[in-house]
Amino acid sequence: MEEERMAEREAMAVEVGGAKMYADQTIVENASKADNLTTLVAAVQAAGLVETLNSDGPFTVFAPTNAAFDALPQGTVATLLKPENKEQLSGILTYHVVSGNVDAASLMNMIEQNGGTATLDTVNGGQLTASVVDGKVVITDAKGGKSTVIIADVKQSNGVVHAVDTVLMPA
Repeated sequence: MEEERMAEREAMAVEVGGAKMYADQTIVENASKADNLTTLVAAVQAAGLVETLNSDGPFTVFAPTNAAFDALPQGTVATLLKPENKEQLSGILTYHVVSGNVDAASLMNMIEQNGGTATLDTVNGGQLTASVVDGKVVITDAKGGKSTVIIADVKQSNGVVHAVDTVLMPA
């Protein structure tokens, strides 16, 4: 029986950044194992959000990859990780988080039901706009920046993660 459960767990795991993401682990537990989410994990730690993202949730996280952080102007990440910028960093990170469990099917349905776009309220009080461009979900931030979902529906014990290729910026 235990072997069957473990086999099912393995079969349902999604690989992100060379690491398997298990649906029975939290967002932080899973992200900590992914080679392409190390900057996000460092930022979550610096912002003091580990406890929050380990809590029950559920949360939907649009998780910027390392490449997304690397695309920011030189020095931006290092500056944001400084203790004196904790509040600003927290604001940016929580702008990537939506309350609830919004999987890709739900998001696509919301986009269809709302005439081609869906507005998502983030936990920092801002809004993101989701649309479909060339068959891919694109998230637009308050400044007009666009981020494409590159890996969708990575189930977590406390929500779902969608990896994105650009860091989203609040107003």
